[in-house]
Amino acid sequence: MSDRKRSTALALASALAGTAVLLAAPTAQAAVIDVNYNCETPIGPKSAVSPIDIKAVKEGNGYKLTMSFQKGVSSSPVELGKGAMSPSAVILVGGAEKVSVPVSGAPNSEALPANTPIKISDLSGTYTPKKSGKVTLTAGVLTIKAMGTTTTCTPGNSPGPSLELDVTAPGGEAASTTGGGSGGATLPQTGPEDSAIALGTLGATVLLSGAAGVLWLTRRGQRARS
Repeated sequence: MSDRKRSTALALASALAGTAVLLAAPTAQAAVIDVNYNCETPIGPKSAVSPIDIKAVKEGNGYKLTMSFQKGVSSSPVELGKGAMSPSAVILVGGAEKVSVPVSGAPNSEALPANTPIKISDLSGTYTPKKSGKVTLTAGVLTIKAMGTTTTCTPGNSPGPSLELDVTAPGGEAASTTGGGSGGATLPQTGPEDSAIALGTLGATVLLSGAAGVLWLTRRGQRARS
């Protein structure tokens, strides 16, 4: 391989590597958020703060959501036997669309002592977006059912999103926004990440075209000299 061809190949490889970095920009931002739950229990109001973590994994046309509690919430005046407590909650989706996703977990796998914070198992459910774009996932109301009673715990501190995620709706429908709760869809908003990806793709196309031209001119020159 001539020095000119080797230089051209190295320049092209470097350009493509740079473009790959742009295209691999992160599409999700996660944070563990402290949620101050105000609980209405059969024996009166209770409150507790638990850090909440929400994860999303792509599955088919949707996303499997998992909501994890790092501390217990509420309590029971009596011991709850194995399998006596069933938790569920909603995850609030905002951004490209606004929906509530129900999530639920398995009953307690071991007895829960009286007057101690109730450890909530991981709650999971499926979110299938109707619109493509950036969404936020925020902890909503938690419901605990045990021994024929229901405890409802509402976030009282307006917690921020635990996860920001770029989603794709089945069929790739573009996201739209509406103002004031009425009609009138507007064009999708393009963010810095989208601009960077578009710029990287354009740059790769130009570099590929230029490299092809250099190789063609080199071969043509060699043929002319022969």
